[in-house]
Amino acid sequence: MFQGFSPDTVEFMWGIRFNNDRGWFEAHKELYKTSFQEPMKELAAQLQREMLEKFPKSELNMKVSRIHRDARRLFGRGPYKDHLWLSLFRWDGGEEGARPVLWFELGPEQWSYGMGFWCAKPVVMAKHRARMDRDPKPLLRLDNKLRRQKEFVLEGPEYSRAKTAPDPRLAPWYNKKSLTVIHEEPLSELLYTPELADRLAEGFTFLMPYYDYFSTLWADPDPRETPQKDKG
Repeated sequence: MFQGFSPDTVEFMWGIRFNNDRGWFEAHKELYKTSFQEPMKELAAQLQREMLEKFPKSELNMKVSRIHRDARRLFGRGPYKDHLWLSLFRWDGGEEGARPVLWFELGPEQWSYGMGFWCAKPVVMAKHRARMDRDPKPLLRLDNKLRRQKEFVLEGPEYSRAKTAPDPRLAPWYNKKSLTVIHEEPLSELLYTPELADRLAEGFTFLMPYYDYFSTLWADPDPRETPQKDKG
């Protein structure tokens, strides 16, 4: 069971940020394992169990990110991340950026969690807009629910040329290039307690209808294959 992170977790994150090289990491590898990697895996496993108990048909898998950066994407940065994240998702062989995930991320200054795409594929967002055009009511219900609470907000990069949504209330969803429904906050004592898992499980439970909605987008027809009037 997840018992919480520790001050050592934060110490390691700051340490790797300012000493991002193999020598420092190898000298502190045990600290990484015991204070960062293992608690994150325990948290992921517990959240997966609890979500599967609440939503037995969800078939959620779990994954914890690696601390090593992809060598092809260093772009002048060090070989290690100063943050880790876990994700819960349905795995059906889909491509990265084609399916949303439920996620929690911990970094040196803050933590965050939510539901969304790391970087949604353009075809996914095209299907997202086409679904709103066909039937805006399901997402309107989710939008109303989101507006009535204070934990999560909708975020994501937007098109510079605004597109016309079928309902003005859906404009924030319609104009996103990618999207997340996210909560962020500074590091606090909550991170050092088992109650963090309870907070995340409660949030993920709220987000499941959003996850279900967006996880089915990939099966929708590709609207780009049928010429449509430009709504932008």
